[in-house]
Amino acid sequence: MMSDTAVRYRTILMLGLPIIGGMLSQSLLNLVDAALVGQLGAKALAATGAGSYGNFVAISLVLGLSSAVQSMVARRRGQRHYATMLQPVEGGLLLSLLIALPLSLLFIHYSSNLLAPLTQPGTADIAQQYFDYRTSAMVAVAMNLAFRGWWNGTERPGYYLLSLIATHLLNVAVSYGLIFGVFGLPAMGAPGAGLGTAIALFAGAAINGLMLWQDSRRQQIPLFTLKPAMLRTLLTLALPPSVQQLLMALAVISLFYIVGMLGLEEQAIAHVLINLALFLILPAVGFGVAAMSLVSRALGEKQTVLAQNWGWAVAKTALITLCLISLPMWLLPDQVLGMFFSDPALITLAHTPLQLTALAICVDAVAIVLGQALLGAGENRLVLTISTVMQWGLFLPLAWLSGPVMGYGLLGIWFCQVLYRGLSSLIYIRIWQRQQWQACVL
Repeated sequence: MMSDTAVRYRTILMLGLPIIGGMLSQSLLNLVDAALVGQLGAKALAATGAGSYGNFVAISLVLGLSSAVQSMVARRRGQRHYATMLQPVEGGLLLSLLIALPLSLLFIHYSSNLLAPLTQPGTADIAQQYFDYRTSAMVAVAMNLAFRGWWNGTERPGYYLLSLIATHLLNVAVSYGLIFGVFGLPAMGAPGAGLGTAIALFAGAAINGLMLWQDSRRQQIPLFTLKPAMLRTLLTLALPPSVQQLLMALAVISLFYIVGMLGLEEQAIAHVLINLALFLILPAVGFGVAAMSLVSRALGEKQTVLAQNWGWAVAKTALITLCLISLPMWLLPDQVLGMFFSDPALITLAHTPLQLTALAICVDAVAIVLGQALLGAGENRLVLTISTVMQWGLFLPLAWLSGPVMGYGLLGIWFCQVLYRGLSSLIYIRIWQRQQWQACVL
């Protein structure tokens, strides 16, 4: 018979791994677009990059829907309020229309102005078309986030992963056809990648909607039971993480600007290091999403000790995982950098910053997991406050001061990043220890 500890970690892996797979899969949308458009040349690739990053800033405003729906579904599941379990996802779908639709129209109307600071000469028109197509699917993105909250909140992330696989396969086929004019489709070049992705996202929303309808019939959970109070609660929970995601996107832009003050080579290195970090921390984010459901369900069952233990156990799992996957960056930094740079001088310059990136990833694991766990407990505003103060009040000012001003360059900025992430983890550990989050009501 398995021990309680073994059962706990088995549960974490069974729930967390499909979520991680889904999150890794999501990053393929941009990677597929980049790989296909890259065949058209540097100009098209640069334009697509600008449009893609602008789209990320736009959709960050609805990213909080997933955690809001998930925490409320998990809490009701723990309370055994099965008749109202669908209310959060129904509210999330309605908010997708009420919020994402007007926002997408607003962003598309002002897209040329919004993208101007991100585009290079001769790329603005392509970037704008790509951005407009991608942003037209903002409603589909928001709906898929609401569906993800349902599947993760009911601890069945594998269903969402299946819908993502179908979405990505369709994205590859349609985007390829629209870029190069095959399968009887018009040859649109780089903007075709944006349209193909938008079509795939709407198809993914339709697939998720069908699966949810079948799930409600199978479990005999009533549909269309949404009440206005649910919308207010969802907005209260979704707004802080959405603002947090927006501020994070703007912080990354600000960091690029600060590094750009050092020189072109440093900015190229920073681009690679930041994208590596954002990709490699996804397992911790996935485990954190699992912690959100486990903590929220335990609180719904009024098992506060179990809720706290879930937070610690998931944090340990994420820490071990990130330490293992960051080993190549520690042990073989030049080989890893050789995948991105052919210039030996750039590899030498990036050697130590890459190792510092590995360290930053490891120390950030606890902050990521416990931050998501606090979202599951309903402490959304607290997480937003910590994230904002640490990013904008500590890290970015220190990065500017140590890098361009004091002359410590890229190394100085990356040392500040390790410090910022380490302090964030210590803050979250202290908050989790104090257990005041257990009194939050959803």
